[in-house]
Amino acid sequence: MAGPGPHLARGRRHDPPVIIAPFTVAAGLWDLWMLSWLLAAAWSARTVARQPLSARLAHITLLCAGAVLLFRRPSTLTWLHRPLLAIPPWAAWVAVGFVFAGFAFAWWARLHLGRNWSGTVTLKAEHALVRSGPYGITRNPIYTGLLLSLVATAIIRNELAAVIGFVLILTALLIKIRQEERLLAGHFGPAYAAYRADVPPLIPRLW
Repeated sequence: MAGPGPHLARGRRHDPPVIIAPFTVAAGLWDLWMLSWLLAAAWSARTVARQPLSARLAHITLLCAGAVLLFRRPSTLTWLHRPLLAIPPWAAWVAVGFVFAGFAFAWWARLHLGRNWSGTVTLKAEHALVRSGPYGITRNPIYTGLLLSLVATAIIRNELAAVIGFVLILTALLIKIRQEERLLAGHFGPAYAAYRADVPPLIPRLW
């Protein structure tokens, strides 16, 4: 019987260790957040007022275009995928931590809002103006958390395409925020005006 080959005689060859890239982890966190967000959509009160689809097309279009640039790599746009900065690996992993922190903040706001939450610009039955918890920090804490995750993801991606994608998504969210606040101001009147005067829209005050 023939003996083992020369490479086996010297011992079993080990495969190189699998290295997980920071963007792979960040993208996985986005997938988990999206899945959990969709599952939680069933926990919502009955809708009594909703904006028409035509009013949603602007921010939906910008959101989809931005997501493609931030998370995908269109083969026809290779010039958009060159690295912008020399980011060390440890900084990319710190950014992954901020992706997680942004999701945690958004989920805190989602749970605090309870059944008043909606993925579209709507009013719910017995809709109440929430000013406590994360809603005492910013008027739109879900978007605050998501923007933190988006900024961190763009840093990890470190490409012009990611920067453009972030700007498009930010523009989409600002359009949606304006639509939501117009609806809430019409429903709550002076109470919402006082809330707007007291609490910033997205970025918490440091004083």
